[in-house]
Amino acid sequence: MIRCVAWTPLIGAPFITTVRFTSPPSIRIFASRSSPSSPLSTVAASRRSISLSLIAITSSVVSSVSFSSPALAEFSEIPDSGGVKSLDLRIGDGEVPVEGDQIEIHYYGRLAAKQGWRFDSTYDHKDSNGEAVPFTFVLGSSKVIRGIETAVRSMKVGGIRRVVIPPSQGYQNTSQEPLPPNFFDRQRLFTTIFNPTRLANGEGSTLGTLVFDIELVSTRRRLNR
Repeated sequence: MIRCVAWTPLIGAPFITTVRFTSPPSIRIFASRSSPSSPLSTVAASRRSISLSLIAITSSVVSSVSFSSPALAEFSEIPDSGGVKSLDLRIGDGEVPVEGDQIEIHYYGRLAAKQGWRFDSTYDHKDSNGEAVPFTFVLGSSKVIRGIETAVRSMKVGGIRRVVIPPSQGYQNTSQEPLPPNFFDRQRLFTTIFNPTRLANGEGSTLGTLVFDIELVSTRRRLNR
């Protein structure tokens, strides 16, 4: 059993994710909130310094993934998503994006097959002033993996959502975005996901499973749609 903790400014208390491995092989993730152990003032932080918990998922072969939790926080499958599961860590209060909008998001991207290895984070992408640069894309352009597009379609600006993306909704080739800017991170990511030997051994259902924590920063209507 693995327990991960993150501070969530929405509720002013740690968000706890517990990962349990059961037999027959499956993963059960329990999410809850605990009482704050420090003043709320210590929780307040700027957007770029929000720390989200690491979902730790082993590289053991699993046949299915199921999510159950107390009523306080619950993973659910997004309708018509191809199996993408989501958990809202913070509900936004802004606009909901529509097809063709220019979207800005921050994200932490993790690979389940590497024990939750974080292969990329926009918070590490800095401009000349040292500010984190969000990832920008056009919703519906098909340039990004389907799981991310699915996740943001039902979010509001300002929201933070954790999504578990199955291989069918993740990377289908090495040109889909978002791409880690570091060559060695890209190489490690894709040699894991598209490993021919492990795919031949029937591990395809776990190799490409992704965990993304996504913050919807902005959505903007494009005039030339």
